[in-house]
Amino acid sequence: MDTAGPQPSLPLVGVRVLDLADGGAETTGRLLADLGADVVRVEPPGGAASRRHAPLSGTTSLYALTHGANKRSVTADLGTDAGRGLLWRLVATADLLVTTARPGELEAVGLGPDALLARRPELVVVSVTDFGRTGPYRDWAATEGVHLALGGVLARSGLPGRPPLLPPGFPATESAAAQAAWAGLAAYAERLRTGQGGLVDVSVLEATAQVLDPGFGISGTALGGTPAFRGPRGRPDARHLYPIFRCADGWVRICILSGRQWQGMFRWLGEPAEFADPELAAIGRRFAAVDRIYPAIGRLFAPLRREEVLAAARAHGVPAAPLLGPAEVLVGEQFQARGAFTELPVGQRRATVPDGFVEIDGIRAGIRLPAAAAGQHTAQVLAELDRPAAPTERVEGAEPAEPVAAAGARAGEWPDGEAIPAVRGRPFTGLRVLDLGVIVVGAELGRLFADLGAEVIKIENRAFPDGSRQSLDGSAMSPGFAYGHRNKLGLGLDLRSPEGARLFRRLVAHSDVVLSNFRPGTLEALGLGPRELARVNPRIIVADSSAFGSTGPWADRMGYGPLVRAAAGLTALWRYPDDPDGYSDASTIYPDHVVARLSATAVLAMLLARRRTGRGGRVSVAQAEVMLGQLAPLLALESLAPGALAPEVDLPGADAPHGVYPCAGDDEWCVVTIRGDAEWDRLVGLLGDAALAGSDDPRFADAAARRARRAGIDAALSAWTRGRTPRQAAAELQAVGVPAGMMQRVVNLIDDPHLVERGFLRTLRHPCLAEPLPTEGGPAVSTLLADPPSRPAPLPGQHSRDVLRGILGLTDGEIDRLVADGVVEIARPPAQRLPAGAATATATADQTRTAAAAPLSAPSP
Repeated sequence: MDTAGPQPSLPLVGVRVLDLADGGAETTGRLLADLGADVVRVEPPGGAASRRHAPLSGTTSLYALTHGANKRSVTADLGTDAGRGLLWRLVATADLLVTTARPGELEAVGLGPDALLARRPELVVVSVTDFGRTGPYRDWAATEGVHLALGGVLARSGLPGRPPLLPPGFPATESAAAQAAWAGLAAYAERLRTGQGGLVDVSVLEATAQVLDPGFGISGTALGGTPAFRGPRGRPDARHLYPIFRCADGWVRICILSGRQWQGMFRWLGEPAEFADPELAAIGRRFAAVDRIYPAIGRLFAPLRREEVLAAARAHGVPAAPLLGPAEVLVGEQFQARGAFTELPVGQRRATVPDGFVEIDGIRAGIRLPAAAAGQHTAQVLAELDRPAAPTERVEGAEPAEPVAAAGARAGEWPDGEAIPAVRGRPFTGLRVLDLGVIVVGAELGRLFADLGAEVIKIENRAFPDGSRQSLDGSAMSPGFAYGHRNKLGLGLDLRSPEGARLFRRLVAHSDVVLSNFRPGTLEALGLGPRELARVNPRIIVADSSAFGSTGPWADRMGYGPLVRAAAGLTALWRYPDDPDGYSDASTIYPDHVVARLSATAVLAMLLARRRTGRGGRVSVAQAEVMLGQLAPLLALESLAPGALAPEVDLPGADAPHGVYPCAGDDEWCVVTIRGDAEWDRLVGLLGDAALAGSDDPRFADAAARRARRAGIDAALSAWTRGRTPRQAAAELQAVGVPAGMMQRVVNLIDDPHLVERGFLRTLRHPCLAEPLPTEGGPAVSTLLADPPSRPAPLPGQHSRDVLRGILGLTDGEIDRLVADGVVEIARPPAQRLPAGAATATATADQTRTAAAAPLSAPSP
């Protein structure tokens, strides 16, 4: 097979993407290629530098192996007229162009964003750089560790009294790639609406702070909605939040977050009198008693085999997962049953690699084509460019298409006479989303659409409240919920009642998307599964996410992010190598926000496909498989060299020094990373030959030699950094071109000069919160995407009347009867004006919406 030939059923068939990424955002193109886009990688003769990216197996980059799948490759020397000529011909056929070139690099050869857009105004240029195209850090050099330090992640990783611990893998880089895929495709949707392309400026630093472990977004249930920027300065021991216990043949992790889960654990312990206090149903009271509770759990688990613990946990309703090492993950029963892995050739051997991130209509959108050799498809692509197009042939989006949502996407006026706004930069105006999502993934997925103009209706019921409403002090609104559900409407509806299910089906008939992250089978049990909803509205798109997927032996297991991390091998790698109990991933909420962006990208791809097919469909994402995908190069290495992966191990091909170094002050640190001889020589020039020797010294002649002498290099560098504050050390190193970053705490991001200049944070106010909150803005700095509005998150049922009157045309009397019957819930929040754009239009106005007026939106029956 010598072409990426996307399957006709994949949603982005007909979209062409030029991928100029070299390291960093290569997953962006891979995600779009997985979804069916024709991704043409443009690299220099001899191949991109990332083809030598660690980890290596012999001379093969496992990074390139896993990130280049499903793409075609052409080579072009952009420093020559011929190379630029080929790129211009490709640009004329492209919808999106992804580049990781540093600011000024493409401009130097006449190919900067302004030049590209002048030649092809319809193009969406997605620029993914370390710090963005503006700001004081714009020209700094960065690595994975630098972003983790600057983005507030490193400060929360590790145990008290020990140096902070760099997380394993490439979470910052991969988070930025997911952000770029979402922002780029959303910008493409806006371009379809207006006919005008533009620039999407994605900063890896900002994506790290916003996607990987956000300090100004929704957080995990165990934190009771407390935002990370209000957390302690140090790294408290957070292992009690999601504890790990030894059993007879390994380790297991449990998550006891709700009162119901605690009752299950209490029964499992034998209902001991010392834990019979009903106050322990409150999460804060339980955490205050862990010194008594956890030893009892430890004694219960110690003599049991891991599978015995997991079986008993399921029987008692206690969420639990095995703590698996990388080798166990590769042969794990759930991943094998779901076909989560495939094999790719590496010389005469075959590496086991994760096979895609999402499922479309029950089929994995996985690897169709192994990574191409550099230039493998140059002749093929040139022949396509030379072939005259047939009269009916065109690349989808190559000409201004019907708008995604034209002005007045919902015909008519609001009851107060105000015209329905069509805001430039909000591509989802006119789109209606029914949001059943809960906790972090569910909240974040709906918010992404709400921020860009969709009408998102948060549906919940007091009998089964969203865990993210839980607060440590019992407040009506937690900061976490306020973050995760801004710009949404609130509908209180009991889906378990026949009348509630009937109302939900009526809403589906007038909607475009349904979002859910319940345990697999929950909606089907209510008669509201994807097939039933498709019968109600064939254009509906249903998105579901779960911990381990909707099939396989683990499908019905309760799952939270900490359990996913344990079962996917990340927890085992995220610990201090000299401490068997030093697991340090309890403070993160990864991969929840990443999963939300990948799900959103796939949902949007389906919406774009619906313009062509008129049909809806289903998007399914397993959180564990997203994590596997982001660990793909490391898992490939483990498959080829069993035992190669271990906590803080040096990967084959890595250089030295790299790591976390102490600075002046209390618990102050700086990350420094060397990537080759040139940066090593710059470091030597800064520190002086008395401390280090240059590349002319055979003891430090190359990366392998430096790795072998890493202890001495680290000692010399640490002596230098201890005499400087983190910011001073980073500034001096950056001044000579050495990648370095000071460890910032989340609260430091509020005043970081680079983030301030780029407008990273905004202010969120909520009538139920005493103080305003700093909150993240949009996914990128862009000419195509507007800053999100800041409408406050709803209380339970706050907009029930507005939704049922405006969409279904129910009278107040009918709504009162439903309230009296317990089918509908109504909240009485503080006085608050319902913002323009909410679901208060009359049923007559709503029912006149047509596909022609809003191609992303479904026509009402």
